[in-house]
Amino acid sequence: MNRRNFLKVAGLVPFFGASGAAGIRAQPPNSTGDGKAWCGKKHPLAGRKLPPWKPGEFQVHFIYTGVAESMFWILPDGTTMLLDCGDHKAWARGKKAVWILPNGQKNAGEWIARYVTHVNPAKTAVDYMMLSHHHSDHGGGERWGAGSREWNGQSICVSGFMQVADTLKFDTAFDRGWPDFNDPIPDERCDSNCYPLMRKVYSCLMERDGLKMEKFRVGAVNQVAMRRNAAAYPSFSITNITGNGKILCRNGKVRDLYAELHNAKHLNENGMSLGLLVQYGPFRFYSAGDFSDSPKLPNGSRRNIEAELGRELDPVDVAKVNHHGHHSMPTELVAALQARVWTACMWDQLHITADTLTRLTSRTAYPGERLVAAGVFTPERRFEDDGKPFVRDIATEAFDAGHVVLNVAPGGDRYTIAYVTADDESMKVTGAYDFTSRNART
Repeated sequence: MNRRNFLKVAGLVPFFGASGAAGIRAQPPNSTGDGKAWCGKKHPLAGRKLPPWKPGEFQVHFIYTGVAESMFWILPDGTTMLLDCGDHKAWARGKKAVWILPNGQKNAGEWIARYVTHVNPAKTAVDYMMLSHHHSDHGGGERWGAGSREWNGQSICVSGFMQVADTLKFDTAFDRGWPDFNDPIPDERCDSNCYPLMRKVYSCLMERDGLKMEKFRVGAVNQVAMRRNAAAYPSFSITNITGNGKILCRNGKVRDLYAELHNAKHLNENGMSLGLLVQYGPFRFYSAGDFSDSPKLPNGSRRNIEAELGRELDPVDVAKVNHHGHHSMPTELVAALQARVWTACMWDQLHITADTLTRLTSRTAYPGERLVAAGVFTPERRFEDDGKPFVRDIATEAFDAGHVVLNVAPGGDRYTIAYVTADDESMKVTGAYDFTSRNART
């Protein structure tokens, strides 16, 4: 049963249908090179199947499932990475739940694997897998999945990365804690509800598939490296900017934001999240996990982790919102990134909350137009926030939910944000927006 119809029958949340409230939906503001309207015309991609990746393009697919976070990256030379592959009991959120799409008959891992095979130039072979941090909505957990299986005398829940590995074969994995899971304190003291599963998953895939493991190194450039033809794209790079509570500073040094807390009995796993900065010619892209926390220091003061990171970053073209937009993204970080496009992976009505949206769209933080390309902005939220200034900046395709696809043209001067239907596997584009990179050469 389609998630929207399921919710209607179950009475969990009001049902408005795939066309928005009462069947009425505003026309999407499809766009030309600066994100402005196509003079009432549809974007050329609208209604078509998403074109396949072509050499030279950099793509990030923000895969919508309604239950967890997952992104699939295709680098300009065809190197690929699955960044996060979560699954958890999100539908139990009741009225706070969002649509599970295409439907709830398969777990998120299977839907994610099927999506990847539709867009991956190498089909089921994926170069890298990366877990941003050890939470089940990013990697799966032991309390929710498609059953379990035995391996070397252990029971492994078929959830998240374990389930997707039934279809996809990964060459190398990056993890914040490998190999001793003790940075900056033992993982079990960081509310890591995904950590027990991932230790089993890594061991299983190392033996079964020959998976190679690497610890994510903050400050490294191109640890996530192009493997096929890097020399053809010298202007493309990926820098590791945060992980395990550490950040890369402007002077090239790595600062430990939790240095005073290495004896803490507990730390917020979100603050341990991995973060990346991509540069492709003039184009820049920021992506981190749930990098949000305000730990209490021994002197009684609090340190806003995101604000500290913001002091070390320059403007980007596209930014993924931290922690699904749940009371995240302080003004210091928003004003530093100054993104033309904000996007977010969402699985809850409380994601990309009104206070976060207000900061993301504030013209006081920084001037100029912007687009909030969220995975979903439900009718409930649309009505609740009706009349608030930030609603004008939200892509109307989000009212129906969908996969969000960032496609950067060869060289990085131009990029497109496309929405792809999540109702089925047709890969049909429901709307798209074109932009010129902030520092484009042409």
